[in-house]
Amino acid sequence: MTHFDAAFINLSIVQAIEATEAKRADPDYRLTFKSLAEALESMTAVPALAEVYRLVESTDMSRDEVAPYLGFKAGNYSRHRVMKNQFVEMLVLCWKPGQRTPIHDHNGSHGAVFVHQGIMWETTFDYDTEKGLQYASHRELRAGGLTGSEIPDIHQLGNPDVSGRDLVTIHIYAAPLRVLKSYNLGSSTIDLYTPAEPDFV
Repeated sequence: MTHFDAAFINLSIVQAIEATEAKRADPDYRLTFKSLAEALESMTAVPALAEVYRLVESTDMSRDEVAPYLGFKAGNYSRHRVMKNQFVEMLVLCWKPGQRTPIHDHNGSHGAVFVHQGIMWETTFDYDTEKGLQYASHRELRAGGLTGSEIPDIHQLGNPDVSGRDLVTIHIYAAPLRVLKSYNLGSSTIDLYTPAEPDFV
């Protein structure tokens, strides 16, 4: 490759980045599922939760784009990776009725969860070193719902048994999840667990 070729390629990359940034500055500009993943892939620092919210709220999640990441299994929900770098990770999770996470926090990461289809229950908890883990609140989110957790938040997500339908959620974690803390109601014991590797990457 000549110096001219390298300079031309670098100029093309810069122009593409500038064009993308100009589009994002337009309040009417909408991302697709694919361009959301590309926007996350291009990040050079861990995004704040508010920035992740803004990106998700600016995205039209089409069924066709999400379809390649769908896949369900018995026993536990399945995890499908869309992208991952050192700053952020994007996953599609697929849940059959009755499947749920352990009670957990993200141990240094924050995250946003978008309900693509189905019904998701989220339960939040408070932790006290003397009283242990205590129930705090509960809510239901349906398709189009968006929730998130800051670094100290403790919660449990799941597809309720009574939903009668599959659940598909889109998760963005910044930084990517590593070892998480898990809890049991009424106990002050904190355990550690590592989320399983995605079923599909």
